[in-house]
Amino acid sequence: MNKHISGLATLVAGVCLFTASAQADYSLSVLHINDLHSRILPVNKYDSTCGDEDLAEGKCFGGFARVSQALNDRRNTLEKEGKNVLVLDAGDQFQGSLFYTKYKGQATVELMNKTGFDAMAIGNHEFDDGPENLLAFLKKAKFPVIGANTVASPKSVLRGQYASSVVLDKGGEKIGIIGALAEDTGETSSPGQYISFFDTAIAVQPIVDQMQAQGVNKIILLSHLGVPRDKQIAKQLTGVDVIVGGHSHTLLSNSNERAQGPYPVVETAPDGAKVPIVQAYAYSKYMGELNLTFDDAGVVTGWNGDTVLLDNSFPEDLAMKTRIAALYVPLKEIQKRMVGVAATAIVGSRDVCRSGECEMGNLVADAMLARVNANGGDAVIALQNGGGVRASIDAGPVTMGEVLSVLPFQNSIATFKLKGVDFIAALESGLSKVEEGAGRFPQVSGARYVWNPAAEAGTRVVSVDVGNEKDGYVPLDPDKIYSMVTNNYLRGGGDGYNILATKAIDAYDYGPNLEDALAEYIGKNDPIKGSITGRITAQK
Repeated sequence: MNKHISGLATLVAGVCLFTASAQADYSLSVLHINDLHSRILPVNKYDSTCGDEDLAEGKCFGGFARVSQALNDRRNTLEKEGKNVLVLDAGDQFQGSLFYTKYKGQATVELMNKTGFDAMAIGNHEFDDGPENLLAFLKKAKFPVIGANTVASPKSVLRGQYASSVVLDKGGEKIGIIGALAEDTGETSSPGQYISFFDTAIAVQPIVDQMQAQGVNKIILLSHLGVPRDKQIAKQLTGVDVIVGGHSHTLLSNSNERAQGPYPVVETAPDGAKVPIVQAYAYSKYMGELNLTFDDAGVVTGWNGDTVLLDNSFPEDLAMKTRIAALYVPLKEIQKRMVGVAATAIVGSRDVCRSGECEMGNLVADAMLARVNANGGDAVIALQNGGGVRASIDAGPVTMGEVLSVLPFQNSIATFKLKGVDFIAALESGLSKVEEGAGRFPQVSGARYVWNPAAEAGTRVVSVDVGNEKDGYVPLDPDKIYSMVTNNYLRGGGDGYNILATKAIDAYDYGPNLEDALAEYIGKNDPIKGSITGRITAQK
C-alpha cells in the first residue's frame, strides 16, 4: 500500500491536521524564494531598482543582501529550535537587471554560494543566453541545480552537467528533491536544439518511485512550472509530499489581501493524499516558509506557514551589501544616464500586461513603430509580447537603468511583412494561454482588436482593425500583406509565435536594440505619459 493512503485531512486556517497522531513525528521547515530575476539591488513597489529617494525613506524591498540575511537568520532560529531546514530556490535567477546584462549570472552564483542554498530548480530564463551561459553558472554553483524533465542530448554542452534530483540528509532523514521546468521553455527561452523538455508527470513519477523503493519517503517537487500547472501535476503524481514552485510569480498568503490564493494551495493526489503547493511572488520581495510535520511512515500530518514581505524592517547582510556595491560600480554610469521624464507612472506589471492592454505595452509597441519608420520604414503594425515587459516606471526622471529593467532581454527590432490572416493567427496564439498568465499576450500599436476570453483557445479573436487613435481605424484585410515590426525573439517563433517564423516575408531580425528604441522614444516625447487607448478590448 502506498504511504499516502492512510489518514483524512482537514484544512483549518492554513494548517492541515490529521486525526491520527504519529508515533515519531519529524518536522521540516522549507524556506524558499523564486523568480528573483537579477534583482540584486533592493526594488521599489514597481519591482524595479530602488531610487535614492526611496532608499532614504525606507520604501524599498528585497535585494540579495536582504534575502540572504533573512534566509540565514530564519534558518538559524529554526535550527536552534531543533527544526530541520531546507533553503530552496525555484528558478529564474537570470535576467531582469543590469547585473545580469553585465555579469550573465556570475554575480548571482557568487551570492547564492555565499547564502548557502540546498537546491535550485532550473528556470526557463536560465536558458536566455543559451546553454553555454547556463553551463558557466553550473560550474561555479556549490549547490545542486536540478531538472528532471529537462534533458540534454549527447551533443549538448550541458550533458551530464546537472542532475534530475537530489537526496539530502536532514536530521537523520532522507529528503528527496526533484526538479521540474515548464514544458514550453523551448518557446519562451533559448535552450538550443539539443535540449528537450518532457511532460513533467511522465518524467517525475519514475524518480519518485525509485526514491520510495530506496526508502526515501519525504519527497519535494521543486518546480518552475507555475501554480496552474503545479495544481495539475499534484493531481497526477503519487508520492510527492509538497510542491515548492515558481514561474507564475504568484503571491500566496494567509495574511496579505493582495494574495492570489492561500498559503499553501492544496490539491489531492491520485491516492487521496493532500499536496500543499507554495510560491512566493518574485523579484526578491518575499520569502516563503512552509513548516511540515511527517509521521514515521513519511505521511504529512500537518503544515503551516506563510510568505513574508522583506521590507525595510529586515536587515541586509553587510558583507554581501559591500560586495554588491563593488559589483555595481561598473554599472553606475549606464544606469544613471537620464533619457527623459515620465509625467505619470507607466504601468508594466505582469498581472496587467499578460491579460489586457497595458500602458507599458503600448509604449514599447509605439516606440518600435516610431523607430522603424523614422529611418524610412513603412511599418503599420507593431507587436510586442506582454511577457517581454518586465517592470513599471514611476513618475519623474527616467534613467537608462529603468529602461533596462523594463526591457532586460537585449532584443533587437525585427521587421517583416505578413498577410492579414496570418496576423490574426498570431493574435490567436498570443491569446491562447491567458489563463496561465503566459507571456505571449499580444500588445500592439497601429492596430486594435476585440477578443472573447470565454471562447476556446484558437477562436478568441472577434475583430481586428488597422490604424491608430489619431487617424482612425479600418478593418484588417485578411488577404492584404502588411509591413510589421516586432522583437527578434517573437519573429523567430519565441513565446509560441511560430507563425512569425514560418509565414513572415522579407524578415530582417537585426535592427537596433529594443531598449535603445524605447529610451529614444521617451526622450523625443518628453514628458512621456502612460495611456490606455482602447487598442485591446475583452468582449463581455
